[in-house]
Amino acid sequence: MFWSKAYCHFAAAFILSLWFYVEAVPISVDKTEVEIPEEKLEAPQSVDTGLHYDRYLREVIDFLEKDQHFREKLHNTDMEDIKQGKLAKELDFVGHNVRTKLDELKRQEVNRLRMLIKAKQDVEGGNDINHQALLKQFEYMNHMNPHTFEVEDLDKLIKSATSDLENYDKERHEEFKRYEMMKEHERKEHLKNLDEEHRKEEQQHYEELKKKHADHPKINHPGSQDQLKEVWKEADGLDPNEFDPKTFFKLHDTNGDNYLDEQELEALFTKELEKMYSPNREEDDMTEMEEERLRMREHVMNEVDTNRDRLVSLEEFLVSTNKKEFVEPESWETLEQAPSYTDEDMKMFEEQLAQEESSINQKNAELHQQKEELERQQELLDSQKAKLQQAVEHMQMIKSEKTNDAVAYGDGAAAVAMPVLPGDSQPLPPGHQQDLPTHS
Repeated sequence: MFWSKAYCHFAAAFILSLWFYVEAVPISVDKTEVEIPEEKLEAPQSVDTGLHYDRYLREVIDFLEKDQHFREKLHNTDMEDIKQGKLAKELDFVGHNVRTKLDELKRQEVNRLRMLIKAKQDVEGGNDINHQALLKQFEYMNHMNPHTFEVEDLDKLIKSATSDLENYDKERHEEFKRYEMMKEHERKEHLKNLDEEHRKEEQQHYEELKKKHADHPKINHPGSQDQLKEVWKEADGLDPNEFDPKTFFKLHDTNGDNYLDEQELEALFTKELEKMYSPNREEDDMTEMEEERLRMREHVMNEVDTNRDRLVSLEEFLVSTNKKEFVEPESWETLEQAPSYTDEDMKMFEEQLAQEESSINQKNAELHQQKEELERQQELLDSQKAKLQQAVEHMQMIKSEKTNDAVAYGDGAAAVAMPVLPGDSQPLPPGHQQDLPTHS
């Protein structure tokens, strides 16, 4: 099914997964020259979009796809109308069984979010949970109505998926930028802890690694004729003099849907990347390789994807191969030639790290003080507890002595009985007579 392609590679995951429900007309390929492997006919596997609501998105798409009315509307709705929410209104006309299932999916998703909120609250502490306030951060659904899936829910899901996936590459670039700055910061910090001799050795080694990494074969401009011909020769095992754009497209449209998605495009750059990167070389960073792959894919998309749907159709591909830039491209500026951050970026980053470190140190100092105060209070409590225990034991000893005297006295042992003094109100023991005073 075509839906799996939508889950990861479209700018508007939900939008485009609906948009491309069309029966692709197979491209005529001369099988005497090119043999298309049978596995290309297999259904593609679903790929995670990376969105935190990926499963919910997938399930909504799957059930909407089953409604004939909704599917038919897709063929008559253009991309902008879908983005503006016109397609979402068609939800009112889907079958009752689909709506019922969508209601169930929404309730399950709301419960999932509430469990996440509760888990977060348990970690952070506190008992009062305002679920409605916290659910507002999940903009891909109408949280005010947690029971039924309505037109507004579909509209929000489309717009959220569009926005989130359009920003996905930007976030990846930012993560890589921070990675590179942190790597450089840690390198400089390491140098500070070395003596002069070892510092010079480390710096020299670093410069040698940079030089070795930059010493690689020429990199073809991504998407150019030279770059595709190299894939045609090295990966496809075909004669570069017989390069045919339409056949090339068919060979690398691995799921046969008549589009090259982002994953299929990125696979085309593997040969170029292998010229620059190897996991077995100390000078090569595989994280940088993936950033280079992303840069290449974005460049081709910007050049070829004219309708900005994050897919390259056969028509767009063929048009691009007729441009002058396809045959005579500019040289490709690799990552080492185009650093991901500036000196000013690095300065701000290190200032931020210093602030974070200062904040952490202050927090640690506060925690240390709290720990010492708690230990002092615990010692005080232990001392009070010991004194209380001593008092209890003393009282129990006195009580025990009195109990022993009372037992002995109660047995009638006259030899140990004490006489009652005059004025004592206690009765005399049996058989004892008190001498009465005599009057003169």
